Amino acid sequence: MFWVPLLLLAWAIAATAGLRLCRAAVREAAAAGDGAGERRGVTLYEAAFLSGGPARVADLTLVAMARQRRLLLAHTGWATVVDPRGRDAMERTVIGAIGPEGQSRIAPVRKAAATAEAVRVLAERLVRAGLAVPEGDGRTVAEALRRLRLAVPAVAGLAAVALLMPVPSQMPRPLVALWFALPLAFTLGCLAIARFELSPASPWASPAGQRLLASVRRAAAGDTDDDRAYLTTVAVRGVHAVGEPQVRAAFTHRGPDPRW
Repeated sequence: MFWVPLLLLAWAIAATAGLRLCRAAVREAAAAGDGAGERRGVTLYEAAFLSGGPARVADLTLVAMARQRRLLLAHTGWATVVDPRGRDAMERTVIGAIGPEGQSRIAPVRKAAATAEAVRVLAERLVRAGLAVPEGDGRTVAEALRRLRLAVPAVAGLAAVALLMPVPSQMPRPLVALWFALPLAFTLGCLAIARFELSPASPWASPAGQRLLASVRRAAAGDTDDDRAYLTTVAVRGVHAVGEPQVRAAFTHRGPDPRW
């Protein structure tokens, strides 16, 4: 009966992961509150944070400045400052990250801007409004789903160990496999239900924030302002959603530094 402790461990893993998901779903539903945060609306920076986190905010700032010809984004992965006067805290952060020479590779600029004070203040404002999830909160639905996905191979691995160990057992191996199929089916069932009922669109946005993002996407679909629609697409879907190869190449270029 060496497989029984393994079966109990498999059930413990599956049950813990399922319970964590249920608690996270209830907690996020309660955190949605009365929808006051949804009624306030969001800026493009806020929509970018809720969709893709700090890195998306940095991307949006770079693209917006390039769109206004105040920054040049080369397909070789370099950013060059044209207008050194930032119009808001995020633009000043990006210009500062590029440095006094007025030119830098995009990757370190994105990294520096994403961890800047301006983004932290933006995140705290969204958290207070109930639209964003506090940083490092491992109790969210997204985190619970991640752990539930990890529970699937864990349970399957325990089943494989129980079936492959050359230890004599009074229980036929097909029946042992059937016992292990129960916690595995429970875990997969929880994942299937979560996919249709919860489906977190963003690990950064709370349920209220996700609903607000949905309204932003609908509004962007009918926006007649090309610039606004373009930047909204970058904010909610990312740089790779835009139809400009040069912009996409600027953010994905990994070539050598030409200065060396």
